[in-house]
Amino acid sequence: MRTLISTAFVSLDGVIEGPGGEPGYRNSGWTVNDIEFEEAAYEIKGREQEEATAMLLGRVSYQAFAPVWPDMTEEFAGYNAMPKYVVSTTLRETDLVSNWGETHILRSLPDVAALKETEGGPIIVHGSAALNRNLSDAGLIDRYHLLVFPVLLGAGKRLFSDTDKDKQNLRLIESESFANGIQKLVYGLAR
Repeated sequence: MRTLISTAFVSLDGVIEGPGGEPGYRNSGWTVNDIEFEEAAYEIKGREQEEATAMLLGRVSYQAFAPVWPDMTEEFAGYNAMPKYVVSTTLRETDLVSNWGETHILRSLPDVAALKETEGGPIIVHGSAALNRNLSDAGLIDRYHLLVFPVLLGAGKRLFSDTDKDKQNLRLIESESFANGIQKLVYGLAR
């Protein structure tokens, strides 16, 4: 079975929306505007590109990343080369960009569960707030790679839902604190 990894920049109060300066969000840019850059805190991002063999995205994140990431050949060479899977009930094949490599549309969480059963290495989920919440609620995420930022945002899309569900125990795999206040937390689902 393939490992499904959720990776996120997250505020201390659980918001993942608008971390890099995307227009239209009240507190957009919270990962870059007030936090001193410390390269070591982002080392995990390079590791993720080396470990992952496929990327899973929700429709909204796909439509945000697809026009930009293919041209970022240095920063995202690993991601650009791997197959992408987009979970959407509305996206059509004609909506997919042609310059971002092999891309497949999945229509449901059972399709994601079936993908996990195929041969291959880890699958990484970027952005995709609604998809992350649904995957977590369904117990499909195996590992979380979180960079927790020392900021409280209040409003915004959350990484985790408030659904009344069965408890999911996690085990800490890796953690590190950085001078700029960022916490790296890697958790695996305790099965």
